Amino acid sequence: MSLRIDHHADPRADPRADPRTAHRTGHRTRHRRLVALTLVVLLALVLVVAVLSAGIGQYPVAPRDVVGAVLRAWGAGGAPSDPDARFVDQVVTGIRLPRVALALVVGAALAAAGTLMQAVFANPLAEPAVIGVSSGAALGASSTVVLGWVSAGLWVTPTAAFACGLVTTLLVYGLSRSGGKTEVVTLVLTGIAVNAVAGAGIALLTFLADTQAREQIVFWQMGSINGALWTDVAVALPIVVVGVGGAALLVRELDLLALGERSASHLGVDVERLRIVAIVLVALLVGAGVAFTGIIAFVGLVVPHLLRMVVGPSHGGLLATSTVAGALLVLVADTAARVVVPNADLPLGLLTSLVGGPFFFWLLRRTRRRAGGWA
Repeated sequence: MSLRIDHHADPRADPRADPRTAHRTGHRTRHRRLVALTLVVLLALVLVVAVLSAGIGQYPVAPRDVVGAVLRAWGAGGAPSDPDARFVDQVVTGIRLPRVALALVVGAALAAAGTLMQAVFANPLAEPAVIGVSSGAALGASSTVVLGWVSAGLWVTPTAAFACGLVTTLLVYGLSRSGGKTEVVTLVLTGIAVNAVAGAGIALLTFLADTQAREQIVFWQMGSINGALWTDVAVALPIVVVGVGGAALLVRELDLLALGERSASHLGVDVERLRIVAIVLVALLVGAGVAFTGIIAFVGLVVPHLLRMVVGPSHGGLLATSTVAGALLVLVADTAARVVVPNADLPLGLLTSLVGGPFFFWLLRRTRRRAGGWA
């Protein structure tokens, strides 16, 4: 006599029949849909704002003409015979589109770096400036201006800024290690100390510089994308792609790290190696961004925190949406910087600080209220 086993009689025999499993599966499906919808909306906004931004300036260009210039640049149409049309093509593809592209690249880099920092520190108030990469880059750029190295070529200042930012980050990490481990509190305090030293170095260089060099240092610290070139984009883009791609490979381990260092270690995560890789990626991303634009504050703090409210704490969707949203934010801010003051180009870093400062204050009060105080 054969015994027939009904697998559907017991929910434990078929995981698909377990209500808890079905609930988790449904939650993951809804989360993926939310992330996908958010990405589609953000990408659509990026496209619209990019077209509008390329047409805004002292010589306004209609969106239709911007699209036509882009298509002709890609070989979709022949060269225009009208001199005015040729001038529009030169303005759009030679001046404004490089600025738009660099704004997108820098914004994506800063937001991705901020996402990594908040994940590694397990704190939504963390930002890349904590590890000294921005102050180190500013020190390197200021040194080239004061020493007169800028006359050697356009690439001297960005190269020095990127190298000094990376070296400063590695210095902060090396000084904060003790017994083969790195505590987050020690890393933060070391970053504060190194930032203070770098700030003093910048102040000394500003004091020693002549009037012209002093103006260049101050303007670089304010941050600006004015004068962007396609060569800048060609150098920054591969570094940012590598940085974002490397961050994408860490999302699973970052999700486990959110459970706590001890729990992550029990689940097979090498916390120290993860922290090293994340900090190096942050240095690459921020260094590539600020090297060509100067210091642009608060992007790495504001964007990941806002997107966490929308798509949740899972780092896969958070990284993807934050990267696109950061690109959009910097592009919008740069466009606003060109139109806020008539016939002037407001420094981008100044504008982001004016907006990001009050937001940071609100975030501090919100976090303190939820935690019931800092004590």
